[in-house]
Amino acid sequence: MPNREANTAVYTVGVDVGDRRSHLCVLDTQTGEIVEESRIATTPAAFERRFSGAGPMRVAVEAGMHSLWIGRVLEACGHDVLVANARKLRLIYADGRKSDRVDAENLARLARLDPRLLSPIEHRGEVAQAHLALLRSREMVLRTRTKLVNHVRGAVKPFGVRFARCSPEIFPSRVRELLPEALVPALAPILETISSLTERIRSYDRELETLSREIYPETALLRQVQGVGPLTALAFVLTVEDPSRFETSRAVGAYLGLVPGRHQSGESDPQQRISKRGDEMTRRLLVSCAHYVLGPFAQDSDLRRHGEKIAERGGKNAKNRATIAVARKIAVLLHRLWTTGEAYEPLYNADRATA
Repeated sequence: MPNREANTAVYTVGVDVGDRRSHLCVLDTQTGEIVEESRIATTPAAFERRFSGAGPMRVAVEAGMHSLWIGRVLEACGHDVLVANARKLRLIYADGRKSDRVDAENLARLARLDPRLLSPIEHRGEVAQAHLALLRSREMVLRTRTKLVNHVRGAVKPFGVRFARCSPEIFPSRVRELLPEALVPALAPILETISSLTERIRSYDRELETLSREIYPETALLRQVQGVGPLTALAFVLTVEDPSRFETSRAVGAYLGLVPGRHQSGESDPQQRISKRGDEMTRRLLVSCAHYVLGPFAQDSDLRRHGEKIAERGGKNAKNRATIAVARKIAVLLHRLWTTGEAYEPLYNADRATA
């Protein structure tokens, strides 16, 4: 890991990344004077040509679609790379004079002054990123299928037809014979698409199950928790990637955006909604697990009792608060099981209290 406390690089560079071209601002680290302002194509070859062979630099780039490969190219060229957290850079996105040139200069000056001002993040590995793309692709196909099913249901209502509830898997076969004759040319192809999407989802599920079993066996530890299935376990492992980077398991809840935000000033410290930072898909999967834990089919457990205790307090949105609290507990529990390798005991706390 590069030493980012003392900047020994001769030059500090800020890169405002665009989809086609990126703006560079190069500062003399000692004086802070602008040495170079230029633009280069946003391609691996262009970045390698510009930065290979140069002396060690500290390069700041804002997190985004291209920051993953840019960081790898620059590190391969021997430079110290800072991937700035875009959520924390109010100096940039709230600037009334915002431009690519100004953004690049601000990144460079912040990196020269103190890297912690950028709240730098660490990208996950390329393999984990590729496997996470499988999960995201499955989710996108699932959403598309849901939209098509809803479209068919809505299209037949003006013709006086209403389909009974059924699972998306059997929806095409169930409703194909019930379509109004006038809508067959329009909706029959959509039903075929829904069937093909269902097959694609099943294919993704088989591939992800194999991935979990052969490459990520630690997911078996996480699946001990009732309600945590193979998708949630794999998404959690791929999102966290390295459990040792969290000092405590409690930090995982904040990392996934499941803790309330805070806007304290003086005596004012109003209650905030959860921050919703971190990976949206993993957070949503954990919330789904919490719904199951608090639902009618889950067994008794410490997680369930914790949620019920919060829900019993009543008040506005008590059930939602209980669900989020349980999702946060699940995240902490999964990290704990992963790091310790312990067997999960659903009523561990309750049994200790009784003893």
